[in-house]
Amino acid sequence: MDYRKEYEKWLASPALSDDERAELKAIAGDEKEIENRFYGPLEFGTAGLRGTMHVGLHNMNRHVIAWATQGFADVISAEGAQAKERGVAICMDCRNHSYEFAKTAASVMAANGIKVRIFDELRPTPELSFAVREYHCQAGINVTASHNPKDYNGYKVYWEDGAQLPPHHADAIAKRLAEIDIFDGPKTMDFDAGVKSGMITVFGAECDKRFLEEVMAMVNDYDSVKKVADTFKVVYTPFHGCGHKLVPEALRRLGIKHLICEPEQMKINGDFPTVVSPNPENPEGFYLAVDLAKKEGASFIIGTDPDSDRVGIMVRRDDGEFQVLTGNQTGVLLLDYLIGAMKRAGKLPKDAAALKTIVTTEMARKVAESNGLDCYDTFTGFKFMAEKMGQLESAGKNTVIFSYEESYGYMIGHYVRDKDAVTASLLITEMAAWYATQGMTLYDALLALFKKYGWYGEKTHNLVMPGLDGLEKMAKLMADLRANPPAEIGGVKVVGRRDYKDGTETDIATGKVSPIELKGSNVLRYALDDGTVILVRPSGTEPKIKVYILTQGKDAQERDERIAKYSAWVETLKR
Repeated sequence: MDYRKEYEKWLASPALSDDERAELKAIAGDEKEIENRFYGPLEFGTAGLRGTMHVGLHNMNRHVIAWATQGFADVISAEGAQAKERGVAICMDCRNHSYEFAKTAASVMAANGIKVRIFDELRPTPELSFAVREYHCQAGINVTASHNPKDYNGYKVYWEDGAQLPPHHADAIAKRLAEIDIFDGPKTMDFDAGVKSGMITVFGAECDKRFLEEVMAMVNDYDSVKKVADTFKVVYTPFHGCGHKLVPEALRRLGIKHLICEPEQMKINGDFPTVVSPNPENPEGFYLAVDLAKKEGASFIIGTDPDSDRVGIMVRRDDGEFQVLTGNQTGVLLLDYLIGAMKRAGKLPKDAAALKTIVTTEMARKVAESNGLDCYDTFTGFKFMAEKMGQLESAGKNTVIFSYEESYGYMIGHYVRDKDAVTASLLITEMAAWYATQGMTLYDALLALFKKYGWYGEKTHNLVMPGLDGLEKMAKLMADLRANPPAEIGGVKVVGRRDYKDGTETDIATGKVSPIELKGSNVLRYALDDGTVILVRPSGTEPKIKVYILTQGKDAQERDERIAKYSAWVETLKR
């Protein structure tokens, strides 16, 4: 694509507002910036779109939203009149322009004869997944950039099962978008006219009620909460986002008397003024919550990201300081707890199973299988977990009780088909209360699990490759690893290699190549002689290569030494 020609096209378009045109004129002398904005459209994938909010083809703005929605509308329309009548549910997070973008999407859908249910204000991502299923919609849209910094926004798309879009539908939309002119292609109608005509329905409170009923049905042990309620204290922060109502409400219904919400971060604000990045994976964002927890004598801290699908926690140690738990560690704690709690409550299915991704700790498999559960791997992304859940249950093979990935996402129950920080926050709190009745913190509980199941450890490295040549660098690194696979990593022999792109596994000693169940994803996996596993994959939403180290030692020291050794190898990949 001729980026300069595309820039001139946008400048000349009558579709631009005066402010939008002024923004483009302001970069007239910055050739690199023009190239970055117009060298090509944002790539539409199974996660939809994500990018920075600027005027331009490669950015998030109302024109790109309308264009993407027209492509999505065409795919829905191809399903027939019934699909159009079932319509779409649309939701948004707290980010700047999210409500504007959501209304734009609703207007395009309605103009295409597709019924719309749009939330009256921001809602958690899991509630959008729930709404698609609960109201029997054909599809769903969520305007959110999840945990990304304030400059970003995104466009997540869902299908009728409540999961993010399957690959063949994403491909169909991408193909259609290549045929649609960004300005002349989208059909649109006035939002208020759509509401008046009945094509657009604004809703919210009723869905909240139904969703929370399902969430609270997941509680296993009100009694333990009641036993410690007078002294048990929890600090919560939504990082200025969508968890601000439903998470506190769920915890109060659980019986938490001393729920202390961090006041500054309870304020909805798309600029996220108190944090550099509103991501519960980044412990530095918890500084206000930590100060509050120390002041109030709280047991632990919960933080949910801006669209409330990810949850991170910090737990008090014996020395009074707060310890960050990784997504892997929280997931292992939850899995082990849920198995025990469901057994005690008589709710554990006899065919119970757990799901994890290929980059999630192997400790989860150890916990599951040690307790008689099956454990299955999927590719990264809850759409794949939702698909696997459906396959297992349709075949009458397993009932999935818990699914998770290392990046702070947990899916519990069957009313949502995406990661769900509302339900996870509820059950993490129930778990913490139960351990409190045993005289233990969650930090104590984690140490007990290491002693019981083994000293597992994980570390994820992000090799950021921004800019126009970032994609080329990422592709080159993956190509080089395939062309010249390492014989050893950190001085330890590679004994097995999997390429999930073509679905093959190579035994290094014999050279035998065998097919594996999972294929079609650009991921490389190396099994080392000491039991360590290292995986390398490009991020699907950000310009970076992710490298995962999954290891185990005879004790904490050996585990940590191995992580350090293999982390040094990861650094060599940056060159």
